[in-house]
Amino acid sequence: MDIFSRLRFAIILLLAVLFTGVLGYRILMGWGYLDALYMTVITISTVGFREVTPLTPGAKIFTLLIIVGGAGTVFYTLGTVVEFMVEGHLRGFVGERRMQKGIARLENHFILCGYGKVGKQVAREFARVKSPFIVIENDPEVALECKVDGLLYLQGDASDSEVLKTAGIEKAQGLVAAVDTDAENVFVTLTARELNPNIFIVARSNREESEEKLIKAGADRVITPTAIGGRRMAALLTRPLVCDYLDIVCHGEELEFRLEEITIDNNSSLANTTLEKANIRNKTGTLVLAVKNDGGEMNTNPSPSTEIKAGDILVVIGTKNQLEKLQSMI
Repeated sequence: MDIFSRLRFAIILLLAVLFTGVLGYRILMGWGYLDALYMTVITISTVGFREVTPLTPGAKIFTLLIIVGGAGTVFYTLGTVVEFMVEGHLRGFVGERRMQKGIARLENHFILCGYGKVGKQVAREFARVKSPFIVIENDPEVALECKVDGLLYLQGDASDSEVLKTAGIEKAQGLVAAVDTDAENVFVTLTARELNPNIFIVARSNREESEEKLIKAGADRVITPTAIGGRRMAALLTRPLVCDYLDIVCHGEELEFRLEEITIDNNSSLANTTLEKANIRNKTGTLVLAVKNDGGEMNTNPSPSTEIKAGDILVVIGTKNQLEKLQSMI
């Protein structure tokens, strides 16, 4: 049995001894409940106090049996309680140390502020694509859910500079502000932007009128779930096939095709060439859907003559193997 089962068994066994002792003394000696309980407790605890009244021969034999069975039960119960407390303390200490080491190793990771309905979906997606991340949650009960789910987490206010620093804000590549209210998300965004001017921030907005405030606070993107949900429902009615296709490509559990972003660096073989000369489709099987240049301009329908430069980002679609070939080629 594990420690919890043993503790439960010990308590039940102790209660059974107490019940047996009270019942036995009431039958053999005719005592009231208080006197019977008193006699049972002093017997199993072996403190040696005087009996309530002189015992009959039958009561003496019964007392001997209670001493043998009860004293052992008491020692077993006390030992189990101590073991439970020590093991629980050590387990908590080891778990906390493991959590601290995991957080210290984080680099180029994501910070998820808030583990509510939206936050849980974000965490699930991070886990699916195997992106390192840490959750910051202020509610102790919700933070416990992070622990149960096996996530790296910090319990605290996500707008607190020290909490964000502990989460590795200086080394993080992105942050999601998904706490309860728009005002809190504004404070989280302001603090995060101040601590790391280069971090990419995605903020959740409950109201569309709050989007502008979050952008001014430093958010790179603002998502309003209600607005997106409404557009999504309308699209499912007007363009169901397109929605099904995008679901398969972007959100399927067993993806045949994937959409990825590929950054071209200075040492890449594709730098300073055209899509036609790169011949990406024939060499890897992937398809370039868009090219974003250093200036932030997005070419959503690049022609074969489109020039690829260092710093450009290619939006491509392909299978896992095809994308790995493209990465190797680059």
